[in-house]
Amino acid sequence: MIPVTKPFLPPKAEYDAYLHGIWERNWLTNNGPLVNELELKLKENLGIDQMLYVGNGTIALQIAIKALGLKGEIITTPFSYVATTSSIVWEGCTPVFVDILPDRLTIDPAMIEAAINPKTTAILATHIYGIPCEVARIQEIADKYGLKVIYDGAHAFGVKVNGKSIFEYGDISTCSFHATKLFHTIEGGAVFTKDPELLKRMSYLRNFGHDGPEKFNGVGVNGKNSEFHAAMGLSILPEMEEIKKKRKDQFQHYKKLLGGLKITYPETSNIENYNYSYFPILFSSEDQLLKSIKILQENGIGSRRYFYPGLNLLDYTSGCCPVSDDTSSRVLCLPIYHTLSKEEQIMIARLLLRVQNNPNL
Repeated sequence: MIPVTKPFLPPKAEYDAYLHGIWERNWLTNNGPLVNELELKLKENLGIDQMLYVGNGTIALQIAIKALGLKGEIITTPFSYVATTSSIVWEGCTPVFVDILPDRLTIDPAMIEAAINPKTTAILATHIYGIPCEVARIQEIADKYGLKVIYDGAHAFGVKVNGKSIFEYGDISTCSFHATKLFHTIEGGAVFTKDPELLKRMSYLRNFGHDGPEKFNGVGVNGKNSEFHAAMGLSILPEMEEIKKKRKDQFQHYKKLLGGLKITYPETSNIENYNYSYFPILFSSEDQLLKSIKILQENGIGSRRYFYPGLNLLDYTSGCCPVSDDTSSRVLCLPIYHTLSKEEQIMIARLLLRVQNNPNL
């Protein structure tokens, strides 16, 4: 079986060394020393000044919405994972969907401006497959209309825009460190902001509102993470350059192997420090996609319709987004992970080409 992804695991001895320290200290959670060390090393790695490590990427989004005090309508993308939308609804706001750019698959800034009304309070946009949103244009719109900006950067670890981390943009940026992500802590996530007051607010929100053992500063949740999860992150972080190099090699090998396949790709040229976190392809039709999934499954190969369906088509949402709808019907992510072999990539490519060359399959 070839899955669509496998979590990267560091050398076990490195993780065990951190576990030994956890056993010695008997400090398992509640902002322990490894959590603090991970935050420090992530800031150094990403070149940022302020962040908080949290339980997962979804709680990161929820904390961001709560910290900004958002109400009313939030303009967002239909082409993202469900947590982007469910977090908006969970926090009592209304998602308003606007369509995506057909080449980059990120939210269309022109559509954002057209959707703004007196109820609009924020923009929540997603960087897709490591492809950054048009952050400068989005910020111009936000400044013009007095809106807040949140970025879902679950796919964007390590990516830069104009020499700065992608997490430097917006009022708050978030990231997921789930096991399927390029950098992971098994479960985990982060919030990033340049505003010290916002960071302080989110630190209270992350820990039940605690402002000392017997004092509280507003309502909070349990958004913390454990020493065990931080230990995994600390073990993986030194491996990131090798992980990204391997992904880049696999990405380029797929492109070479699939040269004869009638597919297109999202636009990834001119992206600074692109992270090669996924390998999405766009078929000419949904029928071709479904036939390809079928032959891959029959040969023990996983793939994923990522993202499908569009978030505007959920049973609790609505919105007309034809570009996203069309993209969702034709996009497929192929296996890409650290131990995927070139021989396995060759087999995947041959199966996809067999479907194309045999219309009756």
